[in-house]
This record gives sequence, structure tokens and C-alpha cells, in this order.
Amino acid sequence: MTEVSRRLERMTRQVQVEARVPALSVALHRADRPLWNCTVGGTGNDTPLTEASRFRIGSVTKTFTAVLVMQCRDEGLLDLDDPIGAHLDVPAHRELTLRRLLSHTAGLQREPHGDVWDNLDAPDVDRLIADLVRAERVLPPGRRYHYSNLGLALLGHAVGRLRGGTWAEVLADRVLRPLGLSATSVEPGPTAVTGFLVDAYSDHARPEPPTDFGAVAPAAQLWSTASDMARWAAFLADPAVVDPTGAVLRSGNLDEMRWPLTTTDETLWSTGFGLGLILLPQGDRVVHVGHDGAMPGFLSAVYGRRGGADTPGAMGCAVLASSGTATAIMELPHRLLAAAVADDPAEIVAWAPGDPAPEPYRGVLGRWWGEGFEYVFSWRDGVLRARGADDAAGRPPAVFVPLPDQPDVLRTVSGREVGELLRLTRDERGAVVRMHWATYRFTRNQETFDGYDFRRSDAS
Repeated sequence: MTEVSRRLERMTRQVQVEARVPALSVALHRADRPLWNCTVGGTGNDTPLTEASRFRIGSVTKTFTAVLVMQCRDEGLLDLDDPIGAHLDVPAHRELTLRRLLSHTAGLQREPHGDVWDNLDAPDVDRLIADLVRAERVLPPGRRYHYSNLGLALLGHAVGRLRGGTWAEVLADRVLRPLGLSATSVEPGPTAVTGFLVDAYSDHARPEPPTDFGAVAPAAQLWSTASDMARWAAFLADPAVVDPTGAVLRSGNLDEMRWPLTTTDETLWSTGFGLGLILLPQGDRVVHVGHDGAMPGFLSAVYGRRGGADTPGAMGCAVLASSGTATAIMELPHRLLAAAVADDPAEIVAWAPGDPAPEPYRGVLGRWWGEGFEYVFSWRDGVLRARGADDAAGRPPAVFVPLPDQPDVLRTVSGREVGELLRLTRDERGAVVRMHWATYRFTRNQETFDGYDFRRSDAS
């Protein structure tokens, strides 16, 4: 066991003791190291606690449903701004858009109609939909973040209808099998651990009743292992490595899902929410992306790490616990990810010379001025890039790609002014003498907006 592994195991064991978790299973995935696992405690039943033990992952399930929705969008089966009623025959709330349901900004009440968590009587699909007439719109659409299991359940069933099957069948066929998540299922299976409520004032742990979430399954039904969930977290953070062919989802789609659409607290902007994904900034342009989960007797936290020079590819961590109240486990994946990077950072890959910039763009390279500020244009990794001269070292550059058959018009595909055009203007000799980026003029010397050049010989 390496020193890094010892430290991670000690952190895990300390949380298991202090939070009093009957069974704790943890895994850390990264592209440059073997999978790391740690299990502590016992299952509470006749099966041993191993890396193959399954836990209820609760709302982590929502991230799978979100990916299924994005798959349908990619194939032209839906648009994120479609109303849910366009894809699911619902008697109320038909106008709520898929995008708002995914980002929990639709204003729909949190749970299905009735006292589901009191009587543990989850509705079937027909009842879930019929009872929508009694479900409240607790906030105007788009007003603010309001978490809704009901909303994600509707999205899951819409996907099933579009694909001609159930949500569970579509999930297995289009996500679980392609990514090799063979231990993830809607059923607990023979290796499932028992979930507990641990008494606050004694060491007694009482099993929670087994629950089936019925038609709300797309929001919280899944069972899985820490190993499967660490791989899933790595996929959410770095799909290009985990799914290089884009069999499940193109990398650009995960970029879209990770873009924050709302904050979960109006005064503490420490947690964002994208399309089905929780976003937790860690400082220094590092973000953890994933989801937490809670079901009777179980808590889970599944996050991938993005950004930072020391972060290896495909880094994800999963913490699964058989206690419904051990909230300390929610911080553990973030601590483990940070510790793994600090103690065992990604290898530094040696720089090697590359090809020169194509001839049409060599005249663009170097320093330009726009809006009174200086920018540096360069050719790196086969693309034209630009950075503000005073940008912090970790800020990603703008990246440009020429339009088809228009080499002097380039689209900004990432970074500053993403989506905007960069237009090159050449003189009679073909040299680039001026550029327009997002319609702002860029020149070799600093100029006022009316074209006064401070470096002219007649400047005064």
C-alpha cells in the first residue's frame, strides 16, 4: 500500500467511526492509476461487505436521467425548450420546459401528490401522471431553484415513451451497458447492504424498511457499487477519456450540462446547478461535478473533478454509506479528491515541438489591441487561440475554428466570447491588418474607438 493509499484509507475510516456508519464503501477513479477502493464496516445481513456490495444511491440516479434526456436531444427527438406536454401526455403543467425541469427551476412541487414519505406508497406511472392535476406549481417557472423529484420522474418517463420502452430499459441499454456499469441496477441484487437509521443518543442502529420508489424511479431508484459510481463520476467530469468514441454522449454535451444555470442559495453562491448536475467550485478554477443522494437508510456522494494543472484525467470519487443520517460522508469525496491530487498529482508531460501555424494565420500571431486592452494570439495544439495579456495563468484561452470555405472567418468555440465570430481583414498584399471579434475592432496598436492611434508620429 502506498503512502497516498494509507492516507485516503485513514480519512475514510475516520469518517466511518465519527459519523457512525454501519457500512461505508469508497472508490476513487483516475486515468493514470489503478482504481482505489476501501470498505469499512458490515452489511447488516448475511453477506460480507466487499467492493461488490451494492448501496442505494438515491438522487445520484437523476444524473443518469439527465444524460438520457441529452441523448434524445442529440438525436433530434426533443428540444430542451420543449414543454413536457409535447412528449408526455400529462393532464397539468404541460407547459413546463424540459430545461427547467432538468435544472430544478420549473417551480413544480418537490414530491408526487400525497404523503409518499409517510406511507411509503409510491405511485405507479398512471397514478403519478393522473395526480399531476393535484400537484402544485409552488413557484413561477424560472423564478429560482426548487428541487423536484417529481420533475425528474416526468423526464424519465418522457424518455421511455420516446424510446418505446420503460425508463429502466432505456437506461440499461443506452448508458449502463455501453459504460460497463454492470453493478448498477434498479434492483438491489444479492450483494445489497442493509440501510439503517442510527440512534442519535446510543449506538443502536435500526434497519430502515425496504422501499421501491415506483414511478419516481428516474429520480432516485438505482443501486450500485462505489467502483461503478467512481467511474460514472469520472465520465461526468471527463467523458473524452471514459467514453472516447462518444457512445453515450459527446463531450460537448457534458460541457453544456456542467454550465451553471442557477445557484441553490441566493446569498451563498457556493453551489451551482446545471442540467441535472450539482456544481461545487473548489477554487483555482477547479470544480467538482456530480450529485448527492439520500434514501431511507442510505446516503451517497458521487463527484468528478475538473480543472487544475495537477488534476489527472478521468478523476472521480464515490462514497456510499448505509446510514440515512451520516451527513459527514457528503464532504468525504471532496476531501479525498483534493488529497489525492495534492499527494499524487498528475504527471507533467514534457513539451515537444509541433507543426508551424498554417500560412494564412501566421500574420495573426502576436499582440493585438481591442477595446483598449491587449491580447495575445497564438497557435497551439493545431488551433488559433487568444488570451488577454493580463489574464490569470489558469484562465482558459479563447479557441477559434474557421468556418467551412471561409478561412478568414472563424468561430469562437470555447473561452472568452464563445460562439462569436472573428473576422480577418487583409490588405492588397494579403497581410492581416485588422480583425473584428464579436464586432469589436482589433488593431496592432492601441487605438481609441474612433481610430486614434497613440503611436502615430503626429500623436499629441
